[in-house]
Amino acid sequence: MLLTEDAPALTRIDPAFRRDIVEGLSRTPKATPPIWFYDRKGSELFEQITDLPEYYPTRTETALLERHGPDFAAAVGEGRAVVEFGAGSSRKTPHLLRAIAPAAYVPIDISGDFLHTSSAQLASAFPGLPVLPVVGDFNGPLTLPAAIEGLPRLGFFPGSTIGNMEPDAAVDLLRAMRALLGDGAMLLIGMDRIKDRDRLIAAYDDAAGVTAAFNLNLVERINRELEGDLPIDGFAHRARWNDEKARIEMHLEAVRPLHFHVAGQCFQMEAGETIHTESSHKYGARDARLLLRAGGWAPSQEWTDADGLFSLVLAKAG
Repeated sequence: MLLTEDAPALTRIDPAFRRDIVEGLSRTPKATPPIWFYDRKGSELFEQITDLPEYYPTRTETALLERHGPDFAAAVGEGRAVVEFGAGSSRKTPHLLRAIAPAAYVPIDISGDFLHTSSAQLASAFPGLPVLPVVGDFNGPLTLPAAIEGLPRLGFFPGSTIGNMEPDAAVDLLRAMRALLGDGAMLLIGMDRIKDRDRLIAAYDDAAGVTAAFNLNLVERINRELEGDLPIDGFAHRARWNDEKARIEMHLEAVRPLHFHVAGQCFQMEAGETIHTESSHKYGARDARLLLRAGGWAPSQEWTDADGLFSLVLAKAG
């Protein structure tokens, strides 16, 4: 059953979006937060990315969720409220819900329309399970539904979304999750592993150009919502491996000198200059555990595929 919790809906022109984009374009080098990829079109494009042959994380993590259901049930137990951060389409979630028999499910996502559509579909698939969607940015203050007050909680953060953050911001987020979920909480988190450079770059620069469209959709959104006049054909999608920081970086590169406006302000870019739109950090086994401990979580179990591409880590509130 789908129960819509009262939460502040994002306006069409979000002042935080305006602030982040204007500030990001004013920096040297230019950079914008990846959260603004996810308007409805961006969310739909990301779902297409997860089905691409080059994009191994989704199918690898999904296989882990399917294979280790009994392990999750034994480790987590029944009757918890599952709180999913950045739920998106919740495509992987049914595997976890079937395994652990939760008391409620709380998906959190910034894209309200997309969230309510996916929540309705999941509520239909799990009749009798309270589904309580919360529209909001998991990087900011959140209030959980009153209906789960007193229930033990399991945070669910799949997709290695934690890798989109700089390490200090990732630690801050993990601490915020710890505070939000409370004592006795557990966290099941997906973390992408360090691997072959060419395989990583292919996953973020697919042959079909879907990731490029996803990246360029940010330009379209800026033009539509912030009175921008950025030329779509003035930018090209670039994916780069930064070995020093163990991360894939996505950039929008100016293919010629550009002059444009956003929210009434003027900006210029030289040919070859980029807007850094996303980072995706990759972790060794020790890196992942150190990050979780710094964020107030004690890792207890870990599941990895045979090729060591991706890990699911279960941690307890420290």
